[in-house]
Amino acid sequence: MSLWASVLAPVFVVVAVVVVGQLGFLRGSPPADLGARDGLLKAPSETRNSVTSQASRYPNARQRAYAEIAPLRYTGDAAAAITRLAGVVGGMTGAALHTATPDYLYATFTTRWLRFEDDVEFVVSPAEGLIHLRSASRLGAEDFGTNRRRIEAIRAAFEHAQ
Repeated sequence: MSLWASVLAPVFVVVAVVVVGQLGFLRGSPPADLGARDGLLKAPSETRNSVTSQASRYPNARQRAYAEIAPLRYTGDAAAAITRLAGVVGGMTGAALHTATPDYLYATFTTRWLRFEDDVEFVVSPAEGLIHLRSASRLGAEDFGTNRRRIEAIRAAFEHAQ
């Protein structure tokens, strides 16, 4: 193999993957079972590509320990907290808000280069003063901590916006 071929082949592969992503082939399909049912969000993924504050409510989930993350805390009116949260999430890079009700928020986040899409949900638990959450990648078996970092960034901005 010539020097040019050994250099150009990996570059071609990277460019091809980015083009495939930009064309939307890496977005995945939205899960049909999103939403809150009696205050409970979808279970954690079977692989290491999701986080949820309700992981302990799914004792048989394979990735329960990996997926566990703290919920958001709020004081005052639940609807005002969701409105504040919608402002935080909607202002983040790659975010698109899809559903916002007084007790539930659903958004997606799309990565810049490969256009991977992640689903993020929040449901208010007024009795606890908590907003439970779930963030999950649609594709892949590993998110390399992306969903956890995203939720922690949301948490910091939400707390700062009080």
